Formats: sequence, C-alpha cells, structure tokens
Amino acid sequence: METAILGGGCFWCLEAALRQLDGVESVVSGYCGGHVESPSYRQVCNGDSGHAEVVQVRFDPGIIDYRTLLEAFFAIHDPTTKNRQGNDVGTQYRSVIFACAPAQEGVARALIAELEAARTWPGAIVTEVLPAPAFWPAEDHHQDYLAHNAAQPYCAAVVAPKAAKLRQKFASRLKRPTSPP
Repeated sequence: METAILGGGCFWCLEAALRQLDGVESVVSGYCGGHVESPSYRQVCNGDSGHAEVVQVRFDPGIIDYRTLLEAFFAIHDPTTKNRQGNDVGTQYRSVIFACAPAQEGVARALIAELEAARTWPGAIVTEVLPAPAFWPAEDHHQDYLAHNAAQPYCAAVVAPKAAKLRQKFASRLKRPTSPP
C-alpha cells in the first residue's frame, strides 16, 4: 500500500470521488500543511491554522498507480484557481499535492508539466507540490460525508456532481460491485 495526500478544495468532494476508484483502499478527510497541531474544522475554515483541507488516500499501486490517481485528482477540481474552488474561497481550499516520497514529487511535477504543455486548461496550473508534513484526520462527522448527507444542498449541488464526473471520466477504473455470497 502507498499513501497520497491531495488537496483540491472541499475535502468532501475529493473523498466522495476518489473512494470510487479500484485500488483505493481508504480515503480519510483531514488537514495538512499548517502550523497548528491537531486543528479543528473551525480553525481550518477560519483560515487561522494555515492548513488545507485534504484527503489521505491509501491505495494499492498494483491496481492503480500514483499517476492515474493524480489524473483523477486533476479531473475533478480546477487546478488553475489559487486558493479557491467554486464558491469555496481561502487558503484552506488551495490545490496542493503533498508528496509522501521523492518519487511522488517527480511524478506530480512531470504530470503538471504535461498538462501545461497540452494546455488542458485555459489558465496556468497553480497546484503546489510540497513534501508531506503531518496529516491530521478531520472530525468523525466529516468522514464519508456524502454517504451520510446526500440530501444536504451542498452535497447535492457540489459533492455529488464531482463524484459523478469521476465516474464518467474514469468508468473503466471504478471499483466493481461485490456480489453477495
């Protein structure tokens, strides 16, 4: 198993989308990159902690490699908007890849260069690539948020469409439903 730490706006969106990929064993919403130990959601949302909302993804590289995971990450958020995703504004919503190993940093930088060269987006990619500092899991009620709050307006309008976008773009990479015994 390997670990990836990714921030691209609201962690609920990333968690709901990335957990659908075959080879992803777990996705934990949390905080990374700030100066406060064990921050609370309120501290992060206020912008006082310096942390970004992120997800910690544990994945099997024999099923899904890091590059494919990053391709999915880039497909479900806008990496050209600094410190914002849609109506979510602030440094806590920045686009960031916290590399858990030097090889991950190389893969991330190479993919960003390829996406820039291909002019995938009209604007420049502002995604930061940094060594992974401490990861702090978010409070329990933030985990698997869409599954527990599907009727909430934000989930219906923002989170669910991002999960659907991933299903459409990565249909061949999705987990297969398990059959009952």
